[in-house]
Amino acid sequence: MFPLRDNIPSRHRSYMMWTLLALNIAFFLAGLGLSNAQEFRLFHLFGVVPARYFDPHWAMFQGYPEGLLLPLATHMFLHSGWLHLIANMWTLWIFGDNVEDVMGPFKFLFFYLLCGLGALAVHMLTNSSSTMPVVGASGAIAGVMGAYFFLYPHAKVVTFLPILIIPFIFELPAVFYLGAWFMTQVLSGMLAPAGGGGVAWWAHIGGFVVGMLLLRFFRDDSRCYYCYRSETWKEWK
Repeated sequence: MFPLRDNIPSRHRSYMMWTLLALNIAFFLAGLGLSNAQEFRLFHLFGVVPARYFDPHWAMFQGYPEGLLLPLATHMFLHSGWLHLIANMWTLWIFGDNVEDVMGPFKFLFFYLLCGLGALAVHMLTNSSSTMPVVGASGAIAGVMGAYFFLYPHAKVVTFLPILIIPFIFELPAVFYLGAWFMTQVLSGMLAPAGGGGVAWWAHIGGFVVGMLLLRFFRDDSRCYYCYRSETWKEWK
């Protein structure tokens, strides 16, 4: 299932969501001219390789430079291809404006980064020996989805589902769409081979849970006009 749009309007301009979109796209476009070897080096230096942190002797032998903190931030702004970038940015565009709406731009930025770090921590703890670099904003965006899950359970998400060659487009309550997405990540993480098979399933799971847990510390109820109660939404309709 792929989300096309939701039906929750924003009351405030989404400055930070658009800034994050622009930064991710700018980083991706800046790396388009790299050769395969240069991209490999970029991802290993500025993505997060769990074994680099858990096995410093291996990291030293492989020639990784010192300085372990920068990749914790930069990995969130690197993407491995067009599909990876578009899927992440599209999801951020759908859900991010409404979450920023109840936090304000700078709280939203801090929330987004903390979700990304929480997602990364879960991935590293479940894949401590992995030598594959983690790149992408999906962990942070999963945190945004976790916050949306609690904020707007009554929202409707227009969803695209291709079955064979027939495209189906239908509305789902956000609580069902996001709940199904989360359970898909859990099942995929449990069934995936060691290392996730190229997808950081446990980062998605961790980010979603961290987003739900952190929401209470970042939301501003005075900005939360369409949140929580279906009665409020019915009244607006």
